[in-house]
Amino acid sequence: MRSPTPFILALLLLLPSLTGAQERRPMTTDDGLDMVRVGSALISPDGEWVFFSKSELEWEENERESTYYMVPADGGEPFRFIGEEGGSDFRFSPRGTYLSFKREVKDTAQIFLMRTDGGEGVQLTKHASSVGSYRWVDDESAIVFVAAEPRTKEEAKARKQGDDAIFVDEGPNGQREGRWNNLWIFDVEEKEEKRLTEEEFRVGSFDVSPDGSRVVFTARYENRRNQGYLSEIHHLDVESGEITKLTENEAPEGGVKWAPDGIHFAYTAPDDESWELRNDKLWVMNADTRDYRMASEAFEGNMRGFEWTPDGEAVLFSGLQRTDTNLYRLNVATGEVEQLTDVEGSLSAGSFSRDRSRFVYSFQDFDTPPDLWVAEVGDEISEDGMEGGTRLTQANPTITDSIALARGEVVRWESRDGMEIEGIMVLPADYDRTEPLPLLLHIHGGPAGVFTNSFRSSNHVWAGLGYAQLQPNVRGSSGYSDELLRGNMNDIGGGDYEDLMTGVDFLIEEGIADEDHLAVRGWSYGGILGGWTITRTDRFKAASVGAMVSDWSSEYGPGFNYDVRLWYIGGTPWENPEGYRYRSALSHTTEITTPTLILHGMADRTDTEPQSMMFFQYLKDQGKTVRYIRFPREPHGFREPHHQRIRDIEEIKWIQNYARDMEWEPWERKTKEEDEEEKKEEEGEGPQ
Repeated sequence: MRSPTPFILALLLLLPSLTGAQERRPMTTDDGLDMVRVGSALISPDGEWVFFSKSELEWEENERESTYYMVPADGGEPFRFIGEEGGSDFRFSPRGTYLSFKREVKDTAQIFLMRTDGGEGVQLTKHASSVGSYRWVDDESAIVFVAAEPRTKEEAKARKQGDDAIFVDEGPNGQREGRWNNLWIFDVEEKEEKRLTEEEFRVGSFDVSPDGSRVVFTARYENRRNQGYLSEIHHLDVESGEITKLTENEAPEGGVKWAPDGIHFAYTAPDDESWELRNDKLWVMNADTRDYRMASEAFEGNMRGFEWTPDGEAVLFSGLQRTDTNLYRLNVATGEVEQLTDVEGSLSAGSFSRDRSRFVYSFQDFDTPPDLWVAEVGDEISEDGMEGGTRLTQANPTITDSIALARGEVVRWESRDGMEIEGIMVLPADYDRTEPLPLLLHIHGGPAGVFTNSFRSSNHVWAGLGYAQLQPNVRGSSGYSDELLRGNMNDIGGGDYEDLMTGVDFLIEEGIADEDHLAVRGWSYGGILGGWTITRTDRFKAASVGAMVSDWSSEYGPGFNYDVRLWYIGGTPWENPEGYRYRSALSHTTEITTPTLILHGMADRTDTEPQSMMFFQYLKDQGKTVRYIRFPREPHGFREPHHQRIRDIEEIKWIQNYARDMEWEPWERKTKEEDEEEKKEEEGEGPQ
């Protein structure tokens, strides 16, 4: 045997350092912020092209920038399709001649058209107020749209001078200023618009019959925040302008969509009489006779959008059952449900070709970031979602190639009353189950939220920090049976709290969770139940509660109250004062010993920000260990990247400090220039 040449010897000596350079590293908060997001996926009516958006972080501008692309449905290189001006509410026209979208013009949103065979975007509408949602007529001759009634010149002048007082719950106003809105039709060829309705109502969902002669829509004649059940379905004859009310109940209907025959239409509602706490059902109505029936009784779970098949015999929809989302076909005559895909993860159909033979979908699971795919309806897609469809994007190769991603698995346990509860357990990539880990208990929002088999960057960040995590789908969660969804009626903080704690005990008994290092966190209802939890037990060493409600009575006016009034507590604060007092974490702050971090956006209208301020002041004045961070401008879901990073970093610091007694130093975020320089250096490494 010959001795190695000097070059081979040098390469062999270099191999250990190359191997080390290729080792996967833990995920950071910045990795999650930097991820590219793909969405807005539309497949062209002929099934040949897919339009989609790409959202990328612009850190220095404190925002995310969206760009728009077209790619062949059979795979290929995407190309930029929309210029710097961007747009929103993109739609292919029914026959694929145009891509329509909305764009701001002089402070109003107007519809633009771009030919799909090339060209520039051209402004179509010049409406006096912003165009809202819109629908094409099937032959592409016209567009029906909804728009708010514009202010008169006198009203606009008075408002500019400061006459902007809001008469709450009067006319179109709710808690904020509102406007009545109405339906219009725009002739694409003649470039002329025509008013279709002139009513003092607020239109919700609507759809245009295939021949353009009829519109079905939901509307209500007031705008009180907690009265969505007053929305009813109406029918409009486009030629005569005659409006007929088709429903008269106390159930909130929505999602109306015409069948191909132009006589029947489908819609969603939890019930046909009242506002019930149930998963939405699919109903079919004859617009001429007003006869209707439930079509989806055989499906147990959440229907997420639907499309009619061309023959009008079935609808296709993405359905969430337990933690997985798949594609289903529902025969509307027989009610029979056929599951068309069987993936473990979240497969969500974006849109279908005109003949419903092809569809574009996003797929993700615990350790697979979302990407876009195309498949034939009925194709066999592999259980892991990776085979059977044509992959169109690979938005985040660094995540899958360089990061030590956590492992997620579904676990089940028995709650205190014997009810089976399911949840997701997330473990570090290299965990061998020989020693227990600090446990972070996540609580989802809602209460009718749900943890699903999908990619959440924060899961991988916490796993990289050495935590086991439990995400319980407690009673009250959606995606399961109506029975489980209704399991916390008149009992929030009761059975669902027991579901949390029995889940924690389950992981302790399994030797996975260290009972001396427990932490809890949640947002929205997760913050509410999290705040309640630390009034019930001192087992958690650290807590983070975000966007919470601490006192149900004081939230009754400024916030949502229909759910607590109808379902979760029952009655009103004056009818059931003890129930509202007892179910409020604020009533039990003397029992709290857990060091608590409180987070809230100051523009939050879902759970109003004073709720967190009250909770903070109660704890602070009692000498408890507490910190409160308020975020200017932020609504319920944070929008500004800098705030998102502060929120997440401060939460990690708090939990590391109090759950593990660690003075944790956050990652240092590189500037754009430093990051580009580092990438250049990495590209220059290795043998020449």
